[in-house]
Amino acid sequence: MLQDRATSTTLPTSWHALAPLWQAGEDVVQVGLPHKQLAPAWQILLLGDGSPTRHLRLLTREPIEVDVIDMSPIPDGDDGAPTQIRAVPHPHLRRQVWLRTASGQRLAYATSWWDANLVDEYLQNRTLPIWDNLSRLHTELYRDIQGVYLGHSVELERAFRERGPFWGRHYLFWHDGQPLTLIYEVFSPYLRKYLGEPSSNHQHR
Repeated sequence: MLQDRATSTTLPTSWHALAPLWQAGEDVVQVGLPHKQLAPAWQILLLGDGSPTRHLRLLTREPIEVDVIDMSPIPDGDDGAPTQIRAVPHPHLRRQVWLRTASGQRLAYATSWWDANLVDEYLQNRTLPIWDNLSRLHTELYRDIQGVYLGHSVELERAFRERGPFWGRHYLFWHDGQPLTLIYEVFSPYLRKYLGEPSSNHQHR
């Protein structure tokens, strides 16, 4: 069930999408949410275009490491991913990871979909976060946030050892005017330790 680091190499049979209680698209992402719905610090993490790995390192003052749990070619189709997967050239390869502190605290889950013909070029060290790989290549990128979610996942409750609901998002990385990868991220409520409660509205708990 991916409950601890000892099982972090177990390959899941699918990826962990949230069952959304609420979701919004690019129009809401651009203007932001009412602070009662999502606190300002959480909005910077979720709706800002900076590197989440960098943000997590600044918050925790620990190196952020990656546990890769899946690198799988997937057949033609959308894989249950957001519709923006259609912008990523075929054939697709799906990558799933946990982002955690060096001391072992899981902070986020991420799934990304890549052009399988290019993934080795851009993920030269698969044990590093995506941003670290791309930074080493001095790759210029644009993080185009397309959607934000609040939702539940039994699998993520077990993995994070935190009750939902969870906040997540998906976005496209663009490079040289072309979509490079689609990324779907979910953050652990453990981050309230650094960011405060995500919302003053607790009816979903």
